[in-house]
Formats: sequence, structure tokens, C-alpha cells
Amino acid sequence: MNIKETPIQDLLIVEPDVFDDPRGYFFESYNKRKYHDLGLNADFVQDNISKSSKGVLRGLHFQNPPHAQGKLVQVLRGAVLDVAVDIRKDSKTYGEHYAIELNENNKLQFFVPAGFAHGFITLEDNTIFSYKCTNLYNKEAEGAIIWNDTDLNIDWRIKEPIVSEKDQQALTFKELDSKF
Repeated sequence: MNIKETPIQDLLIVEPDVFDDPRGYFFESYNKRKYHDLGLNADFVQDNISKSSKGVLRGLHFQNPPHAQGKLVQVLRGAVLDVAVDIRKDSKTYGEHYAIELNENNKLQFFVPAGFAHGFITLEDNTIFSYKCTNLYNKEAEGAIIWNDTDLNIDWRIKEPIVSEKDQQALTFKELDSKF
């Protein structure tokens, strides 16, 4: 297993050791001791899975402290463009985003710590997306930034995504009063 840093501090890419043979493949999707030994010291308390059609955009979501969530995300089937936006006010990269393609073939995982808005768009039909969370979901703590914010200028690769009504009403980045 290998962990790579991104240009934004604390956002990490995890490359698991995958064992392929004629029957298929095997890999540990999570091993607390191994992740801890490599510097990823998160305590995960909730797992979520979503299934989406091609072109579904979910995000950009976050939970405010004290219910903030870090996430370890991966694609089990299909492909996504996964995006994290730094909303930590004191960060040198505040307002910057990082995007990575996660898919069933590359088997990459992406660690998005608390202090980031997170979202993804599905690039294939029947995409199954998995995320481990460091805190339980709390409706009162949830927040979102509008996916097509011109200040963030995220290239989602799909011009007219399928977005929930709730996500269509999210704040702009300028309206955000970050609690991080």
C-alpha cells in the first residue's frame, strides 16, 4: 500500500496493494493498523454506499464542527470524478480544489479530511461509491457549496449533470461562512 500527497495539504491518495490472478482480484480496502503506520490516523465510525446513474453529481457537501467528517472514498463499480474543496480559513490553499478520477480499475482511494467540501460526478452508469466517515451524519451540521460556483471553476467533465434540488440551492463559495 502506498499513500501519496496531493498539492493540497492533508488530501491523500491511497494506492492499495491489489493481488490479481485468473480468478479476479483481492485487496484490503481498509486495515486500521496499516493506515495508521502510514500516517492516516482516522477513526471511522460510519460507512455509506451510493449507487448512481451516469451524470449524477452529489455535492459539494460538508458537516460543520463539532460534527465535521473526514472521508475515505472509493469506487466499487463504475467511475467518478471526485472533488475536494479546501474550506479551512487558515489554510494556504483555502478555496482551492483538487479532482481525481476514481474507478473500479484503478482501485484508488481518496482521503478527504474534515475541513473540506466534497463531491463527485459519476462518469458511468450504475456507479457504486463507498465512503467511510470519521463522524456520524448530523442533519443540523450539514452544509453545501453550489457545484457550479464560478469562483471555484471546477471542470466536472459533464455539461448538464443531474443534481438534486437540495444541492441546486446550496451556497456560493463567497456566501460560505466557514467554521473550519
